[in-house]
Amino acid sequence: MSDKVFPSSNPTATAIAPPAANGGTGGAATTTTATTNGGITKSHLYNPTSRPPYRPQSHHRRHHHRPRRNYCCCCCFWTILIILILALLVAITGTVLYVLYRPHRPSLTLASLRINRLNLTSTTDSSSSHLSTLFNLTLSSKNPNSHLSFSYDPFVVSCVSSNSDVFIGNGTLPAFVSNRKNETTFRAVVVTTSSDLDAETVNNLRPDLKKKNGILLKVQMDTRVTVKMGGLKSKKVGIRVTCDGIKGVVPKGKSPSVANVSGAKCKVDLRIKILKWTF
Repeated sequence: MSDKVFPSSNPTATAIAPPAANGGTGGAATTTTATTNGGITKSHLYNPTSRPPYRPQSHHRRHHHRPRRNYCCCCCFWTILIILILALLVAITGTVLYVLYRPHRPSLTLASLRINRLNLTSTTDSSSSHLSTLFNLTLSSKNPNSHLSFSYDPFVVSCVSSNSDVFIGNGTLPAFVSNRKNETTFRAVVVTTSSDLDAETVNNLRPDLKKKNGILLKVQMDTRVTVKMGGLKSKKVGIRVTCDGIKGVVPKGKSPSVANVSGAKCKVDLRIKILKWTF
């Protein structure tokens, strides 16, 4: 009577080890097959030299700087948009004011210039020279605007020679207000000087004084002005009035000479000061 063989309840494990590379006895990878009670076979592969599998990063890690960048772009966009809107509003306001009020620059003219004294004296050895001048000016200011008025600070009046820019004299003009459609005239504005000149300045001025047709003079007036329009009032702005093309003759004796101002043209320019520079 033969013995019966019953299957064992323990799982059967089979291990297969491939031969090592280059004829070695050890293997780099080991495969293990295990059979469970249910008859399922599981395989496990282990290779210490293989690279770990690539796991892509999540979406929020790769783009964590995008919200901050979007915020900066949004701020720049709205800032530029606000600046453009303000510039458009200013342009529209300026256009409307210009159409309604038609502003014009005030005009200042030199009506007359009398030379009472224009003496250049030098010592016998020409080591020093002295300049003595006395001028009387008549100035006129006209406001052609119907809705604007101008308020002027005191003027600083100076006279120089046109060719060599030699300082000849200075004076002042009082502050005044030029109302709408108004004309203001100032008479007997005194411009004078009494100063010593160096040799270079004398050499530049003396040929002009000896000309038969007279010396070319230039009058400059510097001040600050405020513009008023109804209830609005601007800030003070510097201006310079330059009257060029004046022909003066040195007086003979005690009688003054009258300069020719028929060809004089006065120009009004803005004087804008930024830090230490004036434009």
